Amino acid sequence: MLKCDISMIHPMKDPERIFSDLREIGHGSFGAVYYARNVVTKEIVAIKKMSYNGKQAGEKWQDIIKEVKFLRQVKHENTIDYKGCFLKEHTAWMVMEYCLGSASDIIEVHKKPLKEDEIGEICHQCLKGLDYLHSFGKIHRDVKAGNILLTENGTVKLADFGSASIVCPANSFVGTPYWMAPEVILAMDEGQYEGNADIWSLGITCIELAERKPPLFNMNAMSALYHIAQNDPPTLAGGDWSDEFRQFVDSCLSKSPCDRPSANILIKGPFIDKTRPPNVILDLILRTKDAVRELDNLQYKRMKKILMVDVIDVENGPNGRSDVTEDDSSQDGDNVDSSKSSSIASQQSSHSISMSSKSSSQNSIHSATNDDLGFSSFSRERSFQSNLPGRPKVH
Repeated sequence: MLKCDISMIHPMKDPERIFSDLREIGHGSFGAVYYARNVVTKEIVAIKKMSYNGKQAGEKWQDIIKEVKFLRQVKHENTIDYKGCFLKEHTAWMVMEYCLGSASDIIEVHKKPLKEDEIGEICHQCLKGLDYLHSFGKIHRDVKAGNILLTENGTVKLADFGSASIVCPANSFVGTPYWMAPEVILAMDEGQYEGNADIWSLGITCIELAERKPPLFNMNAMSALYHIAQNDPPTLAGGDWSDEFRQFVDSCLSKSPCDRPSANILIKGPFIDKTRPPNVILDLILRTKDAVRELDNLQYKRMKKILMVDVIDVENGPNGRSDVTEDDSSQDGDNVDSSKSSSIASQQSSHSISMSSKSSSQNSIHSATNDDLGFSSFSRERSFQSNLPGRPKVH
């Protein structure tokens, strides 16, 4: 099983000798995500541990190889940075840059929507990452707030590439239902789709950031899929939103993929190209950290990963709430996988569905991966990959 593609991994290096101070920041059906420090370089990283033992070991291994292949081919300021993959006792240690958390975690901390300038800057950086991916014929296929991570310096990163496609067009039924484009839902019946499926998902993500949940979130996943395929696109609800923002969302959510602008065109449009405060994301991060410190004990334990770097730097110091331990850092209960990536832990309970994988080992990790590398949300949007037992019959 290990013969193919083993050159992409470091099977002879013991990761336990390379990384120390592991603290769990998220978990899901794929395994768990940890904060860790490289003992040589002192760099802080996120490690996603994925077992490929037991049932469906072959499929789990292929999922790992697929994600590693994709991550090795991607290098952009607005995509999560891959550091390497190690093997230890039938477990892959996928190492990525560490992010503070996901956009969905921020919404969960503040219990209110983001401001329009914040949404605009997040979209701007996401579009730069998507433009890069699409220019190389790659499709993310699971864009949502839980897979959009933020770094300490205010950079926005696309994460969770477990559902991504290296080829374009694609025709697999993959993604998280509430964010899935109509043509992806219909692909197995009516043909293929391209990168503009990600543009639809970004439009849904805008509504998620503006209203705290994606459209149709009150429906079960199968009903939502049917509704998306059959009905008119959603729009921004009431609120003090600019015309430019509303038009941006409407253009992303054009029902026909041919009518959706490319990422490159959207970057040049009036909503994205407008002048914003220079530190809009940094200010959001600082406000979020302050808000986490004010949470009650139970909520703090869920969200303290946002402060992980700060807490560890001052652990046992006089000013911090330095109660992060390996025991209670794993009490995030319902964390999901994100695709996988840095602060890999934003957990959404919207399962990321893949018809192309027989393994349920890789849930769309959301913000650590979901959950890939970041704060952890405990909403109903868990991402996962598994066989879909049934699909809505769409005529």
